[in-house]
Amino acid sequence: MVVAGGGTAGHIEPALAVADAAMALDPQVRITALGTERGLETTIVPERGYDLRLIPPAPLPRKVGADLARTPVRLARSVAAARKVLAEVEADVVVGFGGYVSLPAYLAARGRIRSRSRIPLVIHEANASAGIANKVGARWADRVMAAVPDCGLPGAEVVGIPVRGSLAALDRAALRAKARHYFGLDESAPTLLVFGGSQGARRLNDAVTGASRALGEAGIGVLHGYGPKNEISPDRVEGAPPYVGVGYLKRMDLAYAAADLVICRSGAMTVAEVSATGLPAVYVPLPHGNGEQELNALPVVEAGGGLLVADEDLTAEWVGREVPALLGDPARLARMAASAVVGGHRDAANRVATAALELAAVHRGAEL
Repeated sequence: MVVAGGGTAGHIEPALAVADAAMALDPQVRITALGTERGLETTIVPERGYDLRLIPPAPLPRKVGADLARTPVRLARSVAAARKVLAEVEADVVVGFGGYVSLPAYLAARGRIRSRSRIPLVIHEANASAGIANKVGARWADRVMAAVPDCGLPGAEVVGIPVRGSLAALDRAALRAKARHYFGLDESAPTLLVFGGSQGARRLNDAVTGASRALGEAGIGVLHGYGPKNEISPDRVEGAPPYVGVGYLKRMDLAYAAADLVICRSGAMTVAEVSATGLPAVYVPLPHGNGEQELNALPVVEAGGGLLVADEDLTAEWVGREVPALLGDPARLARMAASAVVGGHRDAANRVATAALELAAVHRGAEL
């Protein structure tokens, strides 16, 4: 099985969640992850123990210009490299999750490789609005799956977003003490988790650090993943619970377990993980693109599992006023937590992995 979903954590994590599920379903399966040297996969995939093969990136520019004119050559080079990987690992199925490592994999799987028949293709779309790579690949894919209905891929089977097993089965209450000790947080204080994706988010960083004195005076602890290229300077209050800042949260399971409330962006993977763990959330959609981040969060928000706050409305004043009110209302937090779990999907990884393994078995049988 070759999984293609490099670039950002939003593409990588679903791919690895399906890889984990496939290994659990069939320990004999061999997994290879396809990526590029530009993406986070160069760190994340080896840390998770999977074989990583790199191909040249082939981004698809959105504007007309010289960069667009070079796209066919870049894409051809990337497809050739992907075909070589598929041949070397004797791929029986390709599972793609979008992003610019996926389209070359889709095109490579479409044709015969070293006299072998076409390789079956499974596509999963995590966003509420499908990207270009998945729209192209879905035209000949054997199975097309999606996180939500009406994502732009006709006939897609709605399964939710694959979430790694450690998060889908996370017992936050049982792990809370261990998690808070791990991060150096106050074990008894209400705790806010803040993160803006793998690279951080300046708006979230500024709003929460700007409210750090108000949060400290309210007796609230903070775990803040601010991004590896950013810096923060919270105003720490003497005697208040710790305000802990880290560049990158490698143990997201413990970060979720440590928290009572989260402020985050609403990328598809973030919404899937947060809702699967039953964590009440304040979702702040990225104010760019075609509004897909707001669409990602809406089902959970409408179910009562979170709040939706526009990027320009998330200010230090808002955080200093609303977060203490939320964390001071355990009954409301409990209702939000229960609603978040209802809005999430915990079996998506198994469903995608099962579909892929079934296609792989048919392909392998035909080749033998």
